[in-house]
Amino acid sequence: MNENTLQYKTLLVLLVLVTLAFIWILLPYYGAVFWAIILGILFAPLQRKLIQRYKWPRNVTSVITLAICVLVAVLPVIIISALLVQEGTALYKAVQNGEIDVASYVTHFKHALPNGVQSLLDRMGMGNLDSLREKVAARAMQGSEALTSQAFSFGQGTLDFIVSFGVMLYLVFFFLRDGPELVRKMRLAVPLAEPQKRRLQLKFTRVVRATVKGNMLVAVSQGALGGLIFWILDIPSALLWAVLMAFLSLLPAVGAGVVWAPVAAYFMLDGEMWRGVVLTLYGVFVIGLVDNVLRPILVGKDTKLPDYLVLISTLGGLAVFGLNGFVIGPLIAALFVSTWSIFVGDRPTVQLPPDLPR
Repeated sequence: MNENTLQYKTLLVLLVLVTLAFIWILLPYYGAVFWAIILGILFAPLQRKLIQRYKWPRNVTSVITLAICVLVAVLPVIIISALLVQEGTALYKAVQNGEIDVASYVTHFKHALPNGVQSLLDRMGMGNLDSLREKVAARAMQGSEALTSQAFSFGQGTLDFIVSFGVMLYLVFFFLRDGPELVRKMRLAVPLAEPQKRRLQLKFTRVVRATVKGNMLVAVSQGALGGLIFWILDIPSALLWAVLMAFLSLLPAVGAGVVWAPVAAYFMLDGEMWRGVVLTLYGVFVIGLVDNVLRPILVGKDTKLPDYLVLISTLGGLAVFGLNGFVIGPLIAALFVSTWSIFVGDRPTVQLPPDLPR
Protein backbone atom coordinates (compact mmCIF):
# COMPACT_ATOMS: atom_id res chain seq x y z
CA MET A 1 0.00 0.00 0.00
CA ASN A 2 1.30 3.42 -0.91
CA GLU A 3 2.48 5.37 2.13
CA ASN A 4 0.62 8.51 1.06
CA THR A 5 -2.59 6.51 0.66
CA LEU A 6 -2.16 4.99 4.12
CA GLN A 7 -1.55 8.41 5.66
CA TYR A 8 -4.61 9.83 3.92
CA LYS A 9 -6.87 7.01 5.12
CA THR A 10 -5.47 7.30 8.64
CA LEU A 11 -6.18 11.03 8.55
CA LEU A 12 -9.76 10.37 7.41
CA VAL A 13 -10.35 7.87 10.23
CA LEU A 14 -8.88 10.29 12.75
CA LEU A 15 -11.02 13.08 11.31
CA VAL A 16 -14.21 11.01 11.66
CA LEU A 17 -13.40 9.94 15.22
CA VAL A 18 -12.51 13.43 16.38
CA THR A 19 -15.64 14.87 14.72
CA LEU A 20 -17.88 12.29 16.39
CA ALA A 21 -16.22 12.98 19.75
CA PHE A 22 -16.73 16.71 19.25
CA ILE A 23 -20.42 16.21 18.44
CA TRP A 24 -20.74 13.96 21.48
CA ILE A 25 -19.44 16.60 23.89
CA LEU A 26 -21.73 19.20 22.31
CA LEU A 27 -24.89 17.10 22.72
CA PRO A 28 -25.78 18.49 26.20
CA TYR A 29 -25.99 21.95 24.61
CA TYR A 30 -27.21 21.04 21.17
CA GLY A 31 -30.26 23.30 21.62
CA ALA A 32 -28.08 26.30 22.45
CA VAL A 33 -25.76 25.60 19.50
CA PHE A 34 -28.67 25.04 17.12
CA TRP A 35 -30.47 28.25 18.03
CA ALA A 36 -27.22 30.19 17.95
CA ILE A 37 -26.71 29.08 14.34
CA ILE A 38 -30.30 29.90 13.45
CA LEU A 39 -30.19 33.36 15.05
CA GLY A 40 -26.81 34.03 13.48
CA ILE A 41 -28.18 33.28 10.02
CA LEU A 42 -31.37 35.29 10.58
CA PHE A 43 -29.64 38.43 11.89
CA ALA A 44 -26.54 38.34 9.67
CA PRO A 45 -28.20 40.58 7.00
CA LEU A 46 -28.88 43.22 9.69
CA GLN A 47 -25.23 43.21 10.70
CA ARG A 48 -24.11 43.57 7.08
CA LYS A 49 -26.39 46.58 6.66
CA LEU A 50 -24.90 48.20 9.76
CA ILE A 51 -21.39 47.66 8.43
CA GLN A 52 -22.25 49.01 4.99
CA ARG A 53 -24.06 52.07 6.30
CA TYR A 54 -21.97 53.14 9.29
CA LYS A 55 -18.56 51.50 8.53
CA TRP A 56 -18.28 50.36 12.14
CA PRO A 57 -15.91 47.51 13.17
CA ARG A 58 -17.34 44.00 13.18
CA ASN A 59 -17.07 43.76 16.98
CA VAL A 60 -19.28 46.83 17.40
CA THR A 61 -21.86 45.75 14.83
CA SER A 62 -21.92 42.24 16.33
CA VAL A 63 -22.70 43.60 19.80
CA ILE A 64 -25.43 45.90 18.45
CA THR A 65 -26.96 43.10 16.36
CA LEU A 66 -26.85 40.75 19.34
CA ALA A 67 -28.68 43.33 21.49
CA ILE A 68 -31.37 43.73 18.83
CA CYS A 69 -31.64 39.92 18.57
CA VAL A 70 -32.21 39.64 22.31
CA LEU A 71 -34.85 42.38 22.34
CA VAL A 72 -36.71 41.16 19.25
CA ALA A 73 -36.45 37.37 19.39
CA VAL A 74 -35.26 36.16 22.79
CA LEU A 75 -36.94 38.27 25.47
CA PRO A 76 -40.50 37.91 24.05
CA VAL A 77 -40.14 34.12 24.06
CA ILE A 78 -38.93 34.10 27.67
CA ILE A 79 -41.73 36.41 28.83
CA ILE A 80 -44.45 34.47 26.99
CA SER A 81 -43.10 31.16 28.31
CA ALA A 82 -43.14 32.45 31.90
CA LEU A 83 -46.69 33.75 31.50
CA LEU A 84 -47.78 30.49 29.88
CA VAL A 85 -46.42 28.38 32.72
CA GLN A 86 -48.06 30.70 35.25
CA GLU A 87 -51.42 30.48 33.49
CA GLY A 88 -51.09 26.72 33.14
CA THR A 89 -50.46 26.43 36.87
CA ALA A 90 -53.56 28.50 37.60
CA LEU A 91 -55.58 26.31 35.20
CA TYR A 92 -54.37 23.14 36.93
CA LYS A 93 -55.42 24.49 40.32
CA ALA A 94 -58.83 25.50 38.95
CA VAL A 95 -59.42 22.01 37.50
CA GLN A 96 -58.15 20.34 40.66
CA ASN A 97 -60.33 22.47 42.95
CA GLY A 98 -63.41 21.95 40.81
CA GLU A 99 -63.71 25.59 39.75
CA ILE A 100 -63.57 24.38 36.16
CA ASP A 101 -65.70 21.26 35.66
CA VAL A 102 -64.62 19.83 32.32
CA ALA A 103 -66.97 16.88 32.64
CA SER A 104 -70.01 19.14 32.92
CA TYR A 105 -68.96 20.93 29.72
CA VAL A 106 -68.92 17.59 27.89
CA THR A 107 -72.36 16.67 29.21
CA HIS A 108 -73.79 20.07 28.35
CA PHE A 109 -72.31 19.93 24.86
CA LYS A 110 -73.78 16.49 24.20
CA HIS A 111 -77.28 17.48 25.33
CA ALA A 112 -77.08 20.65 23.21
CA LEU A 113 -76.65 18.59 20.06
CA PRO A 114 -79.69 17.94 17.85
CA ASN A 115 -81.70 14.82 18.65
CA GLY A 116 -80.65 13.15 15.42
CA VAL A 117 -76.98 13.60 16.24
CA GLN A 118 -77.53 12.30 19.77
CA SER A 119 -79.29 9.21 18.39
CA LEU A 120 -76.43 8.65 15.96
CA LEU A 121 -73.91 8.86 18.81
CA ASP A 122 -75.98 6.36 20.81
CA ARG A 123 -76.06 3.91 17.88
CA MET A 124 -72.29 4.26 17.47
CA GLY A 125 -71.76 3.42 21.12
CA MET A 126 -70.68 6.95 22.03
CA GLY A 127 -73.78 7.91 23.93
CA ASN A 128 -72.44 6.78 27.31
CA LEU A 129 -70.99 9.97 28.73
CA ASP A 130 -69.58 8.53 31.93
CA SER A 131 -66.40 7.13 30.38
CA LEU A 132 -66.13 10.08 27.99
CA ARG A 133 -66.39 12.57 30.85
CA GLU A 134 -63.75 10.70 32.79
CA LYS A 135 -61.38 10.63 29.82
CA VAL A 136 -61.82 14.31 29.01
CA ALA A 137 -61.40 15.33 32.63
CA ALA A 138 -58.32 13.12 32.95
CA ARG A 139 -56.79 14.62 29.80
CA ALA A 140 -57.47 18.15 31.00
CA MET A 141 -55.91 17.33 34.36
CA GLN A 142 -52.86 15.77 32.69
CA GLY A 143 -52.37 18.76 30.39
CA SER A 144 -52.58 21.34 33.15
CA GLU A 145 -50.46 19.15 35.42
CA ALA A 146 -47.79 18.97 32.72
CA LEU A 147 -47.58 22.76 32.62
CA THR A 148 -47.27 22.83 36.40
CA SER A 149 -44.49 20.24 36.33
CA GLN A 150 -42.73 22.33 33.71
CA ALA A 151 -42.82 25.27 36.09
CA PHE A 152 -41.34 23.09 38.84
CA SER A 153 -38.64 21.64 36.57
CA PHE A 154 -37.86 25.12 35.28
CA GLY A 155 -37.20 26.22 38.84
CA GLN A 156 -34.95 23.20 39.41
CA GLY A 157 -33.08 23.68 36.14
CA THR A 158 -32.57 27.42 36.43
CA LEU A 159 -28.78 27.03 36.48
CA ASP A 160 -28.81 24.82 33.36
CA PHE A 161 -31.07 27.29 31.60
CA ILE A 162 -28.81 30.22 32.47
CA VAL A 163 -25.73 28.33 31.26
CA SER A 164 -27.42 27.30 27.99
CA PHE A 165 -28.74 30.81 27.47
CA GLY A 166 -25.28 32.27 28.04
CA VAL A 167 -23.71 29.75 25.68
CA MET A 168 -26.25 30.61 22.98
CA LEU A 169 -25.65 34.38 23.24
CA TYR A 170 -21.89 33.83 23.33
CA LEU A 171 -22.01 31.72 20.17
CA VAL A 172 -24.37 34.15 18.41
CA PHE A 173 -21.85 36.95 18.91
CA PHE A 174 -19.00 34.95 17.38
CA PHE A 175 -21.17 33.59 14.57
CA LEU A 176 -22.09 37.16 13.69
CA ARG A 177 -18.52 38.40 13.94
CA ASP A 178 -16.70 35.47 12.34
CA GLY A 179 -19.54 34.04 10.25
CA PRO A 180 -18.09 34.76 6.79
CA GLU A 181 -14.73 33.26 7.72
CA LEU A 182 -16.36 30.16 9.23
CA VAL A 183 -18.46 29.66 6.10
CA ARG A 184 -15.38 30.05 3.91
CA LYS A 185 -13.49 27.37 5.87
CA MET A 186 -16.46 25.01 5.75
CA ARG A 187 -16.75 25.44 1.99
CA LEU A 188 -13.05 24.62 1.62
CA ALA A 189 -13.51 21.42 3.63
CA VAL A 190 -16.44 20.15 1.54
CA PRO A 191 -15.15 17.93 -1.32
CA LEU A 192 -17.56 19.21 -3.98
CA ALA A 193 -17.30 21.42 -7.01
CA GLU A 194 -17.42 25.14 -6.27
CA PRO A 195 -20.74 25.74 -8.09
CA GLN A 196 -22.38 22.90 -6.14
CA LYS A 197 -21.05 24.22 -2.82
CA ARG A 198 -22.34 27.67 -3.70
CA ARG A 199 -25.79 26.32 -4.55
CA LEU A 200 -25.94 24.26 -1.35
CA GLN A 201 -24.94 27.28 0.73
CA LEU A 202 -27.61 29.44 -0.86
CA LYS A 203 -30.21 26.70 -0.44
CA PHE A 204 -29.31 26.18 3.22
CA THR A 205 -29.48 29.90 4.03
CA ARG A 206 -32.74 30.32 2.13
CA VAL A 207 -34.32 27.28 3.76
CA VAL A 208 -33.33 28.38 7.26
CA ARG A 209 -34.77 31.85 6.79
CA ALA A 210 -37.89 30.56 5.10
CA THR A 211 -38.54 27.77 7.58
CA VAL A 212 -37.77 29.66 10.76
CA LYS A 213 -38.65 33.26 9.96
CA GLY A 214 -41.58 32.54 7.65
CA ASN A 215 -43.28 29.67 9.43
CA MET A 216 -42.62 31.02 12.91
CA LEU A 217 -43.95 34.48 12.03
CA VAL A 218 -47.06 32.92 10.53
CA ALA A 219 -47.54 30.80 13.66
CA VAL A 220 -47.02 33.79 15.96
CA SER A 221 -49.44 35.88 13.91
CA GLN A 222 -52.17 33.26 13.98
CA GLY A 223 -51.64 32.60 17.68
CA ALA A 224 -51.73 36.31 18.52
CA LEU A 225 -54.88 36.90 16.48
CA GLY A 226 -56.55 33.85 18.01
CA GLY A 227 -55.59 34.90 21.53
CA LEU A 228 -56.92 38.40 20.86
CA ILE A 229 -60.39 37.22 19.83
CA PHE A 230 -60.49 34.78 22.78
CA TRP A 231 -59.65 37.67 25.12
CA ILE A 232 -62.29 39.92 23.53
CA LEU A 233 -64.94 37.19 23.86
CA ASP A 234 -63.88 36.65 27.49
CA ILE A 235 -62.83 33.02 27.01
CA PRO A 236 -60.74 31.75 29.97
CA SER A 237 -56.98 31.11 29.54
CA ALA A 238 -56.72 33.14 26.33
CA LEU A 239 -52.91 33.08 26.42
CA LEU A 240 -52.85 29.30 26.75
CA TRP A 241 -55.16 28.89 23.76
CA ALA A 242 -53.10 31.43 21.79
CA VAL A 243 -49.91 29.43 22.27
CA LEU A 244 -51.71 26.21 21.38
CA MET A 245 -53.06 27.79 18.17
CA ALA A 246 -49.57 29.03 17.30
CA PHE A 247 -48.14 25.52 17.66
CA LEU A 248 -50.95 23.88 15.72
CA SER A 249 -50.67 26.41 12.89
CA LEU A 250 -47.30 24.86 12.08
CA LEU A 251 -49.19 21.71 11.08
CA PRO A 252 -50.93 22.36 7.73
CA ALA A 253 -53.33 19.45 8.06
CA VAL A 254 -54.35 20.56 11.56
CA GLY A 255 -54.08 24.31 11.93
CA ALA A 256 -55.46 26.72 14.50
CA GLY A 257 -59.02 25.78 13.51
CA VAL A 258 -58.78 22.73 15.77
CA VAL A 259 -58.94 25.15 18.71
CA TRP A 260 -61.32 27.92 17.67
CA ALA A 261 -63.79 25.82 15.63
CA PRO A 262 -64.98 23.59 18.53
CA VAL A 263 -65.27 26.65 20.78
CA ALA A 264 -67.40 28.41 18.16
CA ALA A 265 -69.57 25.31 17.77
CA TYR A 266 -70.01 25.10 21.55
CA PHE A 267 -71.16 28.72 21.68
CA MET A 268 -73.73 28.15 18.94
CA LEU A 269 -75.08 24.98 20.52
CA ASP A 270 -75.17 26.67 23.92
CA GLY A 271 -77.38 29.46 22.64
CA GLU A 272 -74.69 32.17 22.54
CA MET A 273 -75.15 32.59 18.83
CA TRP A 274 -73.47 35.97 18.46
CA ARG A 275 -70.23 34.77 20.10
CA GLY A 276 -70.18 31.66 17.94
CA VAL A 277 -70.82 33.62 14.73
CA VAL A 278 -68.20 36.26 15.58
CA LEU A 279 -65.59 33.62 16.39
CA THR A 280 -66.40 31.66 13.21
CA LEU A 281 -66.20 34.69 10.92
CA TYR A 282 -63.02 35.89 12.63
CA GLY A 283 -61.45 32.44 12.40
CA VAL A 284 -62.23 32.00 8.71
CA PHE A 285 -61.57 35.52 7.39
CA VAL A 286 -58.81 36.69 9.75
CA ILE A 287 -56.94 33.75 11.27
CA GLY A 288 -57.42 31.52 8.23
CA LEU A 289 -56.33 34.12 5.68
CA VAL A 290 -53.08 34.87 7.52
CA ASP A 291 -51.62 31.62 6.21
CA ASN A 292 -52.65 32.36 2.63
CA VAL A 293 -51.36 35.95 2.71
CA LEU A 294 -48.22 35.86 4.85
CA ARG A 295 -46.78 32.43 4.07
CA PRO A 296 -46.21 33.02 0.31
CA ILE A 297 -44.55 36.36 1.13
CA LEU A 298 -42.35 35.16 4.00
CA VAL A 299 -41.62 31.60 2.92
CA GLY A 300 -41.73 31.93 -0.84
CA LYS A 301 -42.37 29.32 -3.50
CA ASP A 302 -38.78 28.11 -3.90
CA THR A 303 -38.56 26.41 -0.48
CA LYS A 304 -42.25 25.70 0.13
CA LEU A 305 -42.76 22.07 1.10
CA PRO A 306 -45.85 19.97 0.42
CA ASP A 307 -48.29 20.05 3.30
CA TYR A 308 -47.99 16.32 3.97
CA LEU A 309 -44.19 16.59 4.21
CA VAL A 310 -44.42 19.51 6.65
CA LEU A 311 -46.87 17.54 8.80
CA ILE A 312 -44.76 14.36 8.89
CA SER A 313 -41.46 16.17 9.43
CA THR A 314 -42.89 18.33 12.22
CA LEU A 315 -44.38 15.37 14.07
CA GLY A 316 -41.18 13.37 13.56
CA GLY A 317 -39.07 16.30 14.72
CA LEU A 318 -41.17 16.60 17.88
CA ALA A 319 -40.75 12.88 18.59
CA VAL A 320 -36.97 12.97 18.13
CA PHE A 321 -35.89 16.44 19.25
CA GLY A 322 -38.68 17.54 21.57
CA LEU A 323 -39.90 21.12 21.35
CA ASN A 324 -37.01 22.09 19.06
CA GLY A 325 -38.44 19.62 16.54
CA PHE A 326 -40.98 22.23 15.44
CA VAL A 327 -38.06 23.87 13.65
CA ILE A 328 -35.55 21.06 13.18
CA GLY A 329 -37.99 18.64 11.54
CA PRO A 330 -39.19 20.90 8.68
CA LEU A 331 -35.65 22.25 8.31
CA ILE A 332 -34.20 18.77 7.75
CA ALA A 333 -37.05 17.93 5.35
CA ALA A 334 -36.48 21.12 3.38
CA LEU A 335 -32.74 20.48 3.18
CA PHE A 336 -33.45 16.90 2.11
CA VAL A 337 -35.65 18.06 -0.75
CA SER A 338 -33.26 20.85 -1.73
CA THR A 339 -30.19 18.60 -1.74
CA TRP A 340 -31.87 15.94 -3.86
CA SER A 341 -33.15 18.58 -6.27
CA ILE A 342 -29.59 19.80 -6.77
CA PHE A 343 -28.37 16.22 -7.22
CA VAL A 344 -31.09 15.31 -9.71
CA GLY A 345 -30.89 18.67 -11.45
CA ASP A 346 -27.37 17.89 -12.67
CA ARG A 347 -28.58 14.80 -14.53
CA PRO A 348 -30.00 14.74 -18.05
CA THR A 349 -33.76 14.62 -18.37
CA VAL A 350 -35.19 11.44 -19.84
CA GLN A 351 -37.82 12.06 -22.50
CA LEU A 352 -40.66 9.54 -22.55
CA PRO A 353 -42.02 8.26 -25.89
CA PRO A 354 -45.23 10.08 -26.90
CA ASP A 355 -47.30 6.88 -26.82
CA LEU A 356 -46.54 6.18 -23.14
CA PRO A 357 -48.70 7.68 -20.37
CA ARG A 358 -47.11 10.50 -18.47
